[in-house]
Amino acid sequence: MIRSKRLQTALVHGEYRAPAGFSACPAPIQRASTVLFENVADLRERGNRWLDRSTYLYGLFGTPTTYELEARLAEIEGGSHCLLAPSGLAAIAMVDLALLGQGDDVLLPDNVYSPSRELGDWLTGKFGITARFYDPMADIAAQLRPNTRLVWAEAPGSVSMEVPDLDAICAAAHRHGALVALDNTWSAGLALRGFEHGADIVLQALTKYQSGSSDLMMGAVITRDPGLFRALGLAHLHLGYGVGVDDAYLILRSLPTLKMRFEAHDAGARAVAAWLKQRPEISQVLHPAFPDCPGHATWKRDFTGAGGLFSVLFDPAYPEAETDRFIDALRLFKLGYSWGGATSLCLPYRIQHMREGWDRPGQLVRFFIGLEDPRDLIADLDQALTGISRS
Repeated sequence: MIRSKRLQTALVHGEYRAPAGFSACPAPIQRASTVLFENVADLRERGNRWLDRSTYLYGLFGTPTTYELEARLAEIEGGSHCLLAPSGLAAIAMVDLALLGQGDDVLLPDNVYSPSRELGDWLTGKFGITARFYDPMADIAAQLRPNTRLVWAEAPGSVSMEVPDLDAICAAAHRHGALVALDNTWSAGLALRGFEHGADIVLQALTKYQSGSSDLMMGAVITRDPGLFRALGLAHLHLGYGVGVDDAYLILRSLPTLKMRFEAHDAGARAVAAWLKQRPEISQVLHPAFPDCPGHATWKRDFTGAGGLFSVLFDPAYPEAETDRFIDALRLFKLGYSWGGATSLCLPYRIQHMREGWDRPGQLVRFFIGLEDPRDLIADLDQALTGISRS
């Protein structure tokens, strides 16, 4: 081609246009901040449809890469609309700020994800929104107030592992006129169908199983209701939430193996938990698939799997210093927050300081079982437990 533009202009304005018809297995990575319009009429017409996922307005709203991820996540959960957020906590904040205002009341389970608890306290202190905590295993009807607008559920609690009766929570909240938001991260949207049990909004921390590699942060909020989608979309807009398309691509690349990985985590966790249950150092294994875990009957009724996350309570004969020594002696298990990746994790919790009325003795330690061979993980646990038992 004969160059008709000066060099600097040619560096900015290229002539190449991709022909139609290219198709490949991977989702394309399409980055953008500025989105181009055909003319002023096109700009104005698309501006009126800013929430419409069939058009593009600005990179903050999304590109084909993020729109594809939203559509696939909504389909996995059985929803119709999805919005991405920079983290799981950002997604929780988006729901709260979209649906609550000064003078409103929100109920959170007492076993809620700790940053969500802290967010509730912040809303109470800064915005005049009352955030209260309820026993996830009790009837919530008596806890509902005239100004209760939103009820959160977490199934199960990601530290103490109680499995709530989501059907009963949704029924009570809806009779009262309140909405229910479910944090469904523990089941990855695979083992629990939140909308089928009455949830109005389902949330995922994509940082975990959907990513699968412990290398990115993202959250998703999913609903079936167009009115809720618009309210959530306005909060998404005003908060300026955007996600990087490279991270969105990494999750899209991981989705085809999500179910297989989740099932492998599940099988490994059950094997390790069953072994720990036989150890004299452990007084209780808090795994929803085990009959003595609070809410097991509900788990058996509502869930089709369990994933890789569970907790244990040590015998009270082993104080915190000893359980810390046990964790420090582990070689394959790494010390760190989150879960859902290939690497097994272990984390101690001072749960007596986190939960009002917690009366079960013993130090709580949470395990995430990654994709290592469970026999090697059990050998690692054995050598670390043997170390504290000999002391």
